[in-house]
Amino acid sequence: MTFFILLAILNGIVIGINRSVNGKLSFSAGPLKASFWNHAVGFLLLTLLVYFFDSFQYFTNVIIPPTSLLGGVLGAFFVILSCFVFTKLGAVKTALFVISGQMISSLLIDFNFKNMTSIIAQILGIILIIFGIYLSKVDKVRFLQLNLKKYFVK
Repeated sequence: MTFFILLAILNGIVIGINRSVNGKLSFSAGPLKASFWNHAVGFLLLTLLVYFFDSFQYFTNVIIPPTSLLGGVLGAFFVILSCFVFTKLGAVKTALFVISGQMISSLLIDFNFKNMTSIIAQILGIILIIFGIYLSKVDKVRFLQLNLKKYFVK
């Protein structure tokens, strides 16, 4: 289990780096062109990986439900939106809002599938993320001054 947790954390790091790289490309090329190059290079990499480590029998042996192909559309949409908002919000706020959206959608999916084992922890996680977004927007010096005065100056 630890191995998979580390892989998930590594995936999050890769997503953060990817978002930053795409965001920088988006500043110079625009969100759609940045997304295009992201997917073109990704397609090339996947083609090489399939060629060297797998077979090209995807079209003969597997029946793919058409709704399963929506994952590619959603992935492209995710990259386009990330490229667009990164240029407007910056890296930290983009990551926090994306994670907030992921937490909310995950909570709804778990709720839909009756997987309610950690619903309170998930709600607390969403509240902490939203609080983190609030802290990232607040002028940190003024926030600290107000709170320090409130607790230490009588």
